[in-house]
Amino acid sequence: MPVDDDRPDLAAMVVPLGRSLVAAEEPVLRDHSLTMWGYIALCGLDEAPLRTQAALAQAIGADKTRLIGVLDDLQERGFIRREPDPADRRAHLLSVTAKGRRVREAARAGIRRREEELLARLSPGDRRAFLRALRTLSQP
Repeated sequence: MPVDDDRPDLAAMVVPLGRSLVAAEEPVLRDHSLTMWGYIALCGLDEAPLRTQAALAQAIGADKTRLIGVLDDLQERGFIRREPDPADRRAHLLSVTAKGRRVREAARAGIRRREEELLARLSPGDRRAFLRALRTLSQP
């Protein structure tokens, strides 16, 4: 396949985009008193309402030992429940609370508003194609 010499490498395009998206999300998360990892953990619990800490860490790509502090904070604030797994007392089962769902959804809505500002630069067709391509490329 011939190389398109008129475009930058993918990483040269994606990394600045990722940085600007993170920068746009940070004030939204701060307004909801969430860290990026806290938000990611709440979103990970949305996908599976009951997970072990180890399974959540694997699903969101976090170091399980570093995730403990994030989970402690979320639990102290009433955003998640952490209970011993009856099948394995060494493990804990996690679930998001109604309060956690509310804060996650409020943060998600704010993040989506910020994303809309960026995506508005694309035509509707390009936007659908871009989002479809991102979904495809972001899957393992």
